[in-house]
Amino acid sequence: QVQLVESGGGLVQAGGSLRLSCAASGRTFNSYNMAWFRQAPGKEREFVGAISRNGGFTYYGDSVKGRFTISRDNAKNTVSLQMNSLKPEDTAVYYCAAGTDWGSKLSGAFRYWGQGTQVTVSS
Repeated sequence: QVQLVESGGGLVQAGGSLRLSCAASGRTFNSYNMAWFRQAPGKEREFVGAISRNGGFTYYGDSVKGRFTISRDNAKNTVSLQMNSLKPEDTAVYYCAAGTDWGSKLSGAFRYWGQGTQVTVSS
């Protein structure tokens, strides 16, 4: 089992950058692929991106490709989401998730979730 806590959310102007972090508890962090999802008010949860267990592979949702980057530090049990060129439509609650399946963009493929952190991008 792993517990996840996100941090780093806040208010930023369009075109700006923000870096989110997710701290994981437990000694099995490197057993999990990690992902970021987001959910805007009135919308379904959307896949942002994922990173493999050893950090060697990543894949992203089309709406963030080229702007967002996921990284992880298995020694520190953390995964990060660097968000650049932010747009108002990036406004959402961002969630960190852990799972064992690779390649899925579905929230059901990820077993463990954090509480989320709010990101607001002003125009």
